Amino acid sequence: MGFFSKILDKLGFDAGNSKVEEMLRTPVPPARPGGVPAAPHDAPVTRVSEVDVVAQLEQKAVANPQKLNWRTSIVDLLKLLDIDSSLTARKELATELGCPANLMGDSAQMNTWLHKAVLSKLAANGGNVPKELLD
Repeated sequence: MGFFSKILDKLGFDAGNSKVEEMLRTPVPPARPGGVPAAPHDAPVTRVSEVDVVAQLEQKAVANPQKLNWRTSIVDLLKLLDIDSSLTARKELATELGCPANLMGDSAQMNTWLHKAVLSKLAANGGNVPKELLD
């Protein structure tokens, strides 16, 4: 099971292995200057089922003793979901999601891209993610 499927599972997306592969193929919109993907509302959408991502994460944040800033940090997002947030794990997730090679060598740029890409992929596949978290 890949890292993206772990995220889907933790957020309650109803996706089997074949559906996860399809979701991974759903393109993350082209990057804007600075390597941040554009909002997914222009991309074709394949919905699994509507999942309120923010409500799920907020509920987990309230129950977590750590103060995690999942809205801006991929590390905190992964920690909140109880998924490995190490640099090695993030690089694996970035590779799985198609992070541009030029961002992989700079962990700060990769993390910014990865956070937006994860939220964009969730939104493009049935996750209710507000636009302000995608821009």
